[in-house]
Amino acid sequence: MLKEYLQNKGISFRESNGELIVRCLFNDCDKDSRGQEAHLYFDASTSQYHCKKCDSRGNIITLKKHLGDVSVPVQNQNKRNIKTLTPLMVERYHNDLPQHIVDYLHKREVTDEIISKYKLGYKQEYGTFWITVPIKDIDGNYAFFKLRQDPKLGSEKRMWPASENGAQIFDWETLLMAKERILIVEGEGDALTVKSRNIDCICGTAGAGTWKESWNEHLRPELEYFICYDNDEPGRKGALRVAENLFKHGCEKIRIVTLPPEVGDKGDIGDYLARLKMPLEDLFTKYAEEYPKKIDTRSFTEVHIDFVKDVLESTIKKDDDNKIITFLSMLTTYTDEAQINILFNAPSSTGKSHLPISVKDLFPLEDLIVLANCSPTAFFHEQGQYDKEKNQIMVDLSRKILIFTDMPNSGLLERLRPMLSHDQKESVMKITDKNQKGGNKTKTVVLVGYPSVYFCTAGLKIDEQETTRFITLSPSIEQDKLTAGIKQSIAKESDREKFLSEVNADPNRELLKERIRAIKQESVVDIKIKDTKLIEDMYLDNKKLVKPRHQRDVKKVISLIKGFTLLNLWFRERKGGHVFANEEDIKNGVNLWLQISDGQDYGVAPYVLEIFKEVILPTWQEHKSKALGSGFGVEGISRAEIQEKHKLKYGRSISPVYLRQQILPQMEGAGLISQEQDPLDKRFSLVTPLESEFESETNIVLPHVGVNIDKNEENNPN
Repeated sequence: MLKEYLQNKGISFRESNGELIVRCLFNDCDKDSRGQEAHLYFDASTSQYHCKKCDSRGNIITLKKHLGDVSVPVQNQNKRNIKTLTPLMVERYHNDLPQHIVDYLHKREVTDEIISKYKLGYKQEYGTFWITVPIKDIDGNYAFFKLRQDPKLGSEKRMWPASENGAQIFDWETLLMAKERILIVEGEGDALTVKSRNIDCICGTAGAGTWKESWNEHLRPELEYFICYDNDEPGRKGALRVAENLFKHGCEKIRIVTLPPEVGDKGDIGDYLARLKMPLEDLFTKYAEEYPKKIDTRSFTEVHIDFVKDVLESTIKKDDDNKIITFLSMLTTYTDEAQINILFNAPSSTGKSHLPISVKDLFPLEDLIVLANCSPTAFFHEQGQYDKEKNQIMVDLSRKILIFTDMPNSGLLERLRPMLSHDQKESVMKITDKNQKGGNKTKTVVLVGYPSVYFCTAGLKIDEQETTRFITLSPSIEQDKLTAGIKQSIAKESDREKFLSEVNADPNRELLKERIRAIKQESVVDIKIKDTKLIEDMYLDNKKLVKPRHQRDVKKVISLIKGFTLLNLWFRERKGGHVFANEEDIKNGVNLWLQISDGQDYGVAPYVLEIFKEVILPTWQEHKSKALGSGFGVEGISRAEIQEKHKLKYGRSISPVYLRQQILPQMEGAGLISQEQDPLDKRFSLVTPLESEFESETNIVLPHVGVNIDKNEENNPN
């Protein structure tokens, strides 16, 4: 029953020793988790669950309530025994605080003044005794108790009663009233110890993995923020999550405090202050590191795009235009709105997913989202944060790199279209969850920001609505590229450790990764282009008719120009968050576009256009030559001839079904060919090209793509 429910909800899980392991559905515990890592454990037999990070507990009924599949009938609401926290209860439990708990708090260096101010108390619940910490909401009303088990009886932590608004800041008053600096710690116990030193201090109330999006609007950018979480992996990840939120919302004075080794592998600030008696001020000086760590760009020099190409050659053989475009598109992630979407469209085993997967390794891990096929419900639940106050799932994809290694569910693709078109920065949509009884539950999803998006698919039948939103690329299938790829595969698979070691040993690779991190830190809003004549000439100053899709294509040209500018932004004119492209950037972007423009213009995958140019057109021209010599009319060519020519050209057969159902319909839809019945045998069709020449706009093409650098700079690219 539990498995079926999770499957119906589109929630992925893995099974181990009688437990189903799922990414946390209640808080952000697994936002930074990779691979199969997850923290929510279900007992497969009883359906009871426990999150090892935020301590959420319950069973399938409470899970259904959380996901909106169980509602409480209006007529029964008054009969429920609703537990409410009142000031009278807070006072009663505070007065019940026994001396041995006071002694324990004193040992943690929590003063009597703080014990009294925050009304720490003692109560019996769930069959044991607890220290109570009353938690208020932002309006100053008591929301719940955060419970910490009596240290003599155990170390459990819980929340009582269950809060409709979920986690809170402890305490809101400190955040709203602080004047200079504020210390953010992992738990209430740490916060109480620090507050006892007269330091402004806050924490979340749901563990290291939780920082709610709704809290960010109350952050004050003028304050200095110091983040000191526990000395373990969840603590380090949690501190980074908080720092990212602070930075994203305009806070510039951020420091992460790393506790010294003396506190132990799982030590906390309480150990540092109370047990080891180490200096408080060192937390704000000696052990505090600026976030994000500023990269010294003074040694950087202007680089040629060939530098990037050479770095990528170790993992992507040949395919120069494709890997340069993919790299530049990922670079545009670090702008507000210049991101590029790329569709890798080609047959299987040609290296579609290999291109974006290899390029992404140069970019910061926290900016990457890599998925296979995914349904809308699964995507929004996994990538979003549920805001109970607004009853919305917030999915913030700003400045993210989103890679689908297979074409996603068509429903998800439809919902992402406004984002892919950059129509508006915030899109509101509805998704429907189904419960086991067949009922529907509608949820509101708010999609925020623009990522750079990459789809990989072997299917050539792509809706025109998608092709106009993407640059469509196909990996090269030339013999020299395939030969180099085979050699690389042998080296990689025969000794993967050695191969990766050699790749990572390249000093230029590390220099490029550092350069990318530095570009990210510059917080560029946009790239401005003063002289647009060359761009206009491509579409308006020639004899060709412009097409509706050119309105979107010209935006892609401009984004490529912006990618070139970002690579060397320190050597460009700049005003605040805006950088200005120079003449070379414009020429390089236009030139690069012209290398791929034919396929984009016809709206077909470059792979399809190449078959037309290299297989169909030459075969038909041979027919034409023979017909002129014989005096007979020119006939179309058969599919069998196309298959034969393809094998001679590329050394591999092409499936007749794939040719008939995928390739030829794409060509026909683009106006490249016509298909008619063979007059001698109506069971077969003949293919006739409708285009016979492709003009080359060499007047704009440069000798090479990129900017010129002096020879003495080639060995010092940064």
